[in-house]
Amino acid sequence: MLIEIFTDGSSRGNPGPGGYGIIMRAPSINYEKRFAEGFRLTTNNRMELLSVIVAIEMIRGEGHDIHIYSDSRYVTDAINKGWLKGWVQKGFAGKKNPDLWRRYLSAVGKHRLTFHWVKGHSSHTENEACDKMAVDAASAPSQMLHIDHYFETIEIINKD
Repeated sequence: MLIEIFTDGSSRGNPGPGGYGIIMRAPSINYEKRFAEGFRLTTNNRMELLSVIVAIEMIRGEGHDIHIYSDSRYVTDAINKGWLKGWVQKGFAGKKNPDLWRRYLSAVGKHRLTFHWVKGHSSHTENEACDKMAVDAASAPSQMLHIDHYFETIEIINKD
């Protein structure tokens, strides 16, 4: 089955409060679902990548053709240009977000993925909708935001 995934991530400050938005579609069964989640302290790249991971993890079954549309060069180029393979071979040495990249790798094995880069803030309907969801999620009251445990414990500690 063909599944279309549109994603966007956002952070207010980098790091700062962040969020992601996802639109998932399965056109053959007329299915569409939207998801968003906010975090109290994270980065834009983490939210861009997490949106892709969460969407893939929500898919039931195996062997689907999944087309992912993202305005994140960090995500699309890492996959399409083969950077991720090199990062894996080097054990993610010196790379940011190894926790999320490992999670991504464990989620994708059962599907056929194609990544498409879309220009952000260019009137792409689904990208604009995902952007709004991500910004709204990041703007939720702080007590409603989730904790990005890896970032808040590992990344922040390593900066000190």
